[in-house]
Amino acid sequence: MPDTVAVPPQPSIVLRDVSMHFGEKVVLDAVNLTVSPGQFVALVGPSGAGKSTLLRLINGSHRPTGGALTVLGVNPATCGRGELRRLRTRTGFVFQQFGLVGRLSAMENVLMGALGSLRMPRYGVSTYPRALRERAAANLERVGLLEQRYQRCDTLSGGQQQRVAIARTLMQEAELVLADEPVASLDPNASLSVLHTLRKLAAEDGFTVICSLHQVELALEVSDRVVAVRDGSFILDTPTAQTSQEDIRAVYAQAKRA
Repeated sequence: MPDTVAVPPQPSIVLRDVSMHFGEKVVLDAVNLTVSPGQFVALVGPSGAGKSTLLRLINGSHRPTGGALTVLGVNPATCGRGELRRLRTRTGFVFQQFGLVGRLSAMENVLMGALGSLRMPRYGVSTYPRALRERAAANLERVGLLEQRYQRCDTLSGGQQQRVAIARTLMQEAELVLADEPVASLDPNASLSVLHTLRKLAAEDGFTVICSLHQVELALEVSDRVVAVRDGSFILDTPTAQTSQEDIRAVYAQAKRA
């Protein structure tokens, strides 16, 4: 038999000279980025640097002013509505304020992550197919919250709510997870627990993570790679093992002097 040549995996994200302007304000200025499947990228930089805008470009909420991007092999800026919906089912989003329905149980909030695969909306845990209920319970167990599955989300701690949000993302079986300041409202211990949970799940399931963070120590502890944004440009892009706290802190210090 002839030798087979291994084909390198397609990048999860490719940005080529991507710019984003809001009127005369330049939020991102001709940035380039390639992210390999399975990488955990910490996106750091001062407030207003363009981190959240970048995440929303990747999930198709914004369309770039210039340049081109590819996400999971698709250009979200040129997708039709149906294709964009399919891309978003492959892309999970973890928000700073959790994005949960507080009056519903943890179990039902997690099940809502599977709504994209169902034809009709569901009301109440018992209305979901048994296979989905079992998968939701398994995902809650993976984030350490199986015992709280029937507890209202607004009675859970902030760290527990964010882990429910991560379990909900697991229901999508996403290939890419975007996390926008997911621990900004949590105390240090809860922040570390949530990020370690996300890192562990990404390693087990092989999905890619782009996580914006302000906490330098956390960025260095959980990521494979650090990308720093300032004034709409990428000024640092290095493997975490080659990045120091001083490297990242310089990004913020220089922004304050500007």
